Amino acid sequence: MQVKLESVTPNPEATMAYIARVSNPSNQDNPDYEKLLGYCIKHQHWSVFEHSTMSVEIETSVAIATQILRHRSFTFQQFSARYAKVSEREIYEARRQHDNNRQLSTDDLDEATKKEFLMAQECLWESATIFYEKMIEKGVAKECARFLLPQMAKTRMYMTGNCRSWIHYIQLRTAEGVQKEHRDIALDIKKIFVEQYPTVSKALGWVESSQGEQK
Repeated sequence: MQVKLESVTPNPEATMAYIARVSNPSNQDNPDYEKLLGYCIKHQHWSVFEHSTMSVEIETSVAIATQILRHRSFTFQQFSARYAKVSEREIYEARRQHDNNRQLSTDDLDEATKKEFLMAQECLWESATIFYEKMIEKGVAKECARFLLPQMAKTRMYMTGNCRSWIHYIQLRTAEGVQKEHRDIALDIKKIFVEQYPTVSKALGWVESSQGEQK
């Protein structure tokens, strides 16, 4: 798993503040906008935060990418396994199914089972890629051969959204109860967001928690 910044609106917070002052043109260039953006967040004037965008590059598995793609306020561009060959995969540790919640897991499996799970992934990937490569060599189209690959197959994608969308995504996907592998991605995105939007992050109460749990 890897997340990195691809691009962001130049001076994103200053841009949003300038646009927010549309009804006060004589004060639009005021460089002091911390109170303004804090006020907009406190009183939920969210449209202001739609006027800057940030793009990140994400490397993850097909399984986790499917979850990320559900966030429809974003624009995505994803690696095409129809066009290019798949050659890498992600490896994950096993967790026990939660006793009461079908969408949660608990990290208390015995080490023997965890080791068996890792070995199963290695064996599955090796077997799947042998057949995948063989079918491509026989002339099977990549768009068909990819059906042989498991969900651990690595994919790469670009995710672009405005500041408002990122706030919502980070709040939602860094919360307890999110699948760990997706939450790890969201926490890395949060670190990038805090660097690019420090004033907004301060108003949201994220500055001190950017290295760990969300407040």
